[in-house]
Amino acid sequence: MNRMPYDDPSAPAELVADCRAADGALSVQEQATIDRALTREAPSIRFEDFPSGLPKRDVDMLAAARHLARSLNL
Repeated sequence: MNRMPYDDPSAPAELVADCRAADGALSVQEQATIDRALTREAPSIRFEDFPSGLPKRDVDMLAAARHLARSLNL
């Protein structure tokens, strides 16, 4: 049994053509935004790089419970 690792019956040439068509449909401004996002440095995940000593927000428990219940459609 020869199964593909993904569910996409399209041929590679067709996928390449789709990508080129999508790329061609982007405006210059959209392409510039994408280019900037791709070349931007990733944010740090180091503990030392996060600000410390910031005050914590006050959480209204009733409002938080209400928000959670609404999100869960209760």
